[in-house]
Amino acid sequence: MTRFFWLLLSVFVFLSCKDDVVIKPKAQLRLEYPSPTYEDVNIDAPFKFQKNKLASLQEKRNYNLNINYPNMKATLYITYQEVHNNLDSLLRDAQKLAYDHAIKAESIPEQPFVNFDNDVYGMFYMINGNAATQAEFYATDSIQHFITGAIYFEAKPNFDSIYPAAVYLRNDMRRIMETLEWTNQKESEWLIEL
Repeated sequence: MTRFFWLLLSVFVFLSCKDDVVIKPKAQLRLEYPSPTYEDVNIDAPFKFQKNKLASLQEKRNYNLNINYPNMKATLYITYQEVHNNLDSLLRDAQKLAYDHAIKAESIPEQPFVNFDNDVYGMFYMINGNAATQAEFYATDSIQHFITGAIYFEAKPNFDSIYPAAVYLRNDMRRIMETLEWTNQKESEWLIEL
């Protein structure tokens, strides 16, 4: 009986020394970006705004701009057009550009934007899902100026992976809209002539 007891005790001790298997959740990459600081962009263009200091500005033809975010491998493309009795078609094109991503997007919430002090009126689109762009906007004074902006990443769209960067860049796009000012307007030129 003592032999059986020692044998049973030794089997129990050896079997109880194993670590329990614990299933661990997959780790998620935690992306944190520094708090943005903004600077005025005063270029030879009919508009001005503030941009994130972490981004570099590249001027193109006809007042078009690329704002590059090298750490996020993303670019914000800003396109400028003059309004010549074609505001309806410019608005349709900007809205169509945003909703062309509906095939891949899970949702496209719209946020109207109005700044009466600077005569800036527009729409901000948050494009959620594996679409080519994660946010777009347009802004106009309804008389002379029309601007569109869209952010694109240099990677295959995977919304879960780029979400922190997309949120960060959406906030930068909102800041551009909030600080947008027209540097020459027909109304002010008309008042000067009087």
